[in-house]
Amino acid sequence: MSDQELVVLGQGGDADGVCCPGLLTAPLDEDQAADLAKVFKALGDPVRLRLLSMIASRSGGEVCVCDLTPAFELSQPTISHHLKLLRQAGLIDCERRGTWVYYWLVPETTDRLAGVLTRPAGAPPSGRTVPAPAPQEDAAHA
Repeated sequence: MSDQELVVLGQGGDADGVCCPGLLTAPLDEDQAADLAKVFKALGDPVRLRLLSMIASRSGGEVCVCDLTPAFELSQPTISHHLKLLRQAGLIDCERRGTWVYYWLVPETTDRLAGVLTRPAGAPPSGRTVPAPAPQEDAAHA
């Protein structure tokens, strides 16, 4: 992945600050889909998902990178790279304090993601969660 800045979901949206409608309320346009894809791409790695979970669930709301690195069998530069991608996607932010960097969740971004994926209030459930299997004919009765 290049060093180009990822677009943070919800930035550059309409006047109300709404970037994307819920997936079940209206189709996404090309720009909205591209913005969402960048955030989901940042989440599309198991290490980054674990890092985000560790940061988000931390008591006190923030965690030192020194507490994150030992949880993985990866080098510190690799962990820093994953954290950088999460920051570029707007999912986390950080602050350097002396020699250590502290990270915290950006709840506005995860709230926007949840809003995009949430069924609108009052919308009836689809009634289906998985596609029904295609009917199979019994060869003996054909």
